[in-house]
Amino acid sequence: MTTAELFSPTESHYLSQLTRAAERYANRSGERERTRELLRTRGVLYADEPERVEKRLARLGADWSLARAIEREPSEPVTAAGSTLRLPPESFGSDVLGLERLIGRNNLAPVAFLEEGALVSRSVGRITLSGPGGGHGTGFLVSPSLLLTNNHVLRSQEEARRSVVAFSLQAGIDGHPLTPAVFQLEPHRFFVTDRGLDFSLVAVAERGARGEALSSFGRLTLSEALGTVVIGEFVSIIQHPRGEPKQLALRENQVVDILDRFMHYESDTREGSSGSPVFNDQWEVVALHHSAVPKTDDEGRPLSVDGTVWTPDMGDDRLAWKANEGVRISRVLRALHELTLTGAAARLRDEVFSAGTTAGPAPAPVESAPPAPSGDGAATLPGPDGARAYMTDGTAHLTVPLRISVGLDASAFPVETATAPPAGLTPPAAPPAGRPDVAFAVERDLNAALVNHRLARERPYYDRTADTAARDAYYAGIGTDNGDALRRALTELLTRTHDPRPKYKPIRLVYPWVDLHRDGRLRSIYSGKDFSAEEFIRADAAVEEARMARIQELFLHEGTAGPAEFEAEFDALEASMPFNCEHVVPQSWFLKKEPMRGDLHHLFACEVGCNSFRGNFPYVDFADFEEKIRDACGMREDIGFEPKTGKGAVARATLYFLLRYPKQVGDTRREFPENRLPTLLAWHVNEPVTEYELHRNAAIAELQGNRNPLIDHPDWAEKIDFSGVWP
Repeated sequence: MTTAELFSPTESHYLSQLTRAAERYANRSGERERTRELLRTRGVLYADEPERVEKRLARLGADWSLARAIEREPSEPVTAAGSTLRLPPESFGSDVLGLERLIGRNNLAPVAFLEEGALVSRSVGRITLSGPGGGHGTGFLVSPSLLLTNNHVLRSQEEARRSVVAFSLQAGIDGHPLTPAVFQLEPHRFFVTDRGLDFSLVAVAERGARGEALSSFGRLTLSEALGTVVIGEFVSIIQHPRGEPKQLALRENQVVDILDRFMHYESDTREGSSGSPVFNDQWEVVALHHSAVPKTDDEGRPLSVDGTVWTPDMGDDRLAWKANEGVRISRVLRALHELTLTGAAARLRDEVFSAGTTAGPAPAPVESAPPAPSGDGAATLPGPDGARAYMTDGTAHLTVPLRISVGLDASAFPVETATAPPAGLTPPAAPPAGRPDVAFAVERDLNAALVNHRLARERPYYDRTADTAARDAYYAGIGTDNGDALRRALTELLTRTHDPRPKYKPIRLVYPWVDLHRDGRLRSIYSGKDFSAEEFIRADAAVEEARMARIQELFLHEGTAGPAEFEAEFDALEASMPFNCEHVVPQSWFLKKEPMRGDLHHLFACEVGCNSFRGNFPYVDFADFEEKIRDACGMREDIGFEPKTGKGAVARATLYFLLRYPKQVGDTRREFPENRLPTLLAWHVNEPVTEYELHRNAAIAELQGNRNPLIDHPDWAEKIDFSGVWP
């Protein structure tokens, strides 16, 4: 069976990319070992091609001839990277050692090095792709309008249309999170991609969701010049690993090989770092980070950390890595030079090659609406692998609105459990003068969520003795009746004790405590992939702010629209920018009404890709599931969806919903019908209650009063007559 038959096109492309990176790395093993020996015995001056070293020194204001002049006698010629290099004897003069330190062997650096690094980091942002195949990557501004990232991050215009980039997604110097500036990508204005070199270049909106100017984040000027880096130098990488706040792998990343189109280096990068800029010590971009080099078996197949053959459904965190690979930035620029463009597209491309400022001042709020986008020209960029991407002429700008029912009122249910939050995280009591209400509301939620998470980590994860006592007291009034009588008694109990009834706000109610596993991390209910709580908190805060800003814009500029049009706009906006939270009973089944929408018992952490992949399909048990899992999230056909993981938990959550809200679902063909009840009951039996669910149940009982009877008394599933819950 071929790779294409085993995996989806996206997975096959990713596997192919990993395999090619591993092959390139393996094919250079001999040269790389000689290079390592040269670095150990001779130094960084003698590990690369003389021409590149000479140009590197010249770029730094030095001269290779100085090193040659003080050689006492020539040594035997040594081949390095395809060129003959004559090495000096063991004894070096002081001038040579000075040149070596100039290239970067000295660990001391001026303080200005950090200041300049902070400046260039402003141009680096996190890309978020919504919908099918969604996830995170990194990108950076390379002109006043264009963002550079990997092809495997943004493979097509359609994916770019579903994507945003967030700048300033990081902590400030005081430890407080900065307010991210979220910008829509605009591939209708410019989009080119090259699969072989694994890069995509796309236009970004001039204004962010809150009116920020893109120009305030500057750009990184790229250079085609030879000599921006040599083998043995140390590079730095600014990145958003796994979609987390911006981070820096500083200098301890040694370039170990330079190929024609790629370079290899040893660094600390993780998934989500794809598309990051790789810098030399002068903060010049020398490469576009695009892939880690995996460990492989004798057949060239990537290996997981436990030594077994890796498959995409395991997740990137299970891959065993041995190096990293970047695309040489000079090769990206060469490809852009060779591209035939006309009109506005040509002008935008040419701006990449013009000098520009590195970064601008912090963005200031603006009152005017962003200008309407426009575009003309066309671009076609063929890749070595036969891939081809297009930029259409004059595509109409599509604003992507969405529905949101989270208001700015103070009635949102707070969950702070301490009278004095930790220093530095206390939310302000009221919006500062001149601060937009939207930004303040989101910052309030973000800071509260971070407080909750910090406090939660200091609590015992699950107290079985206390929870058992609470459980027994909760069901004390329930008799021994079976069938419909038991079902009615439980429905009455769950409804009566559901107090308070928090609104839907996963950033504050799901991620900080309720959905944590014992290790303090979140796991996607469908894929099983793990994430940090802070990662989801910050990601959803950025989405919430973008949503609210768009809603304000709609009210300001769409005043003539009727309720139906606004409803459609809000629905589309929410669908295009979802939270990392899954309703196991889809919101469309109950028209997004409260308290169903915010009921914590059926809310689970779930990355947006799996959230969108499931959609509103009912659960089903596929006979050939094990042989034909179609996605890391599970399997989906027209008849329904079967998750890869979490079947027991979602079954019990759905059964809870049927008890708590009888006759609310199952009245249309697309909703969960009564004849699927055996599927839920089978999942419930086959995957027993875990400590994670016991923790969730206890935590939710603290927050909204009621409990899930299927977690507390799993055997009741056989006694309850569920037939009365369907319309």
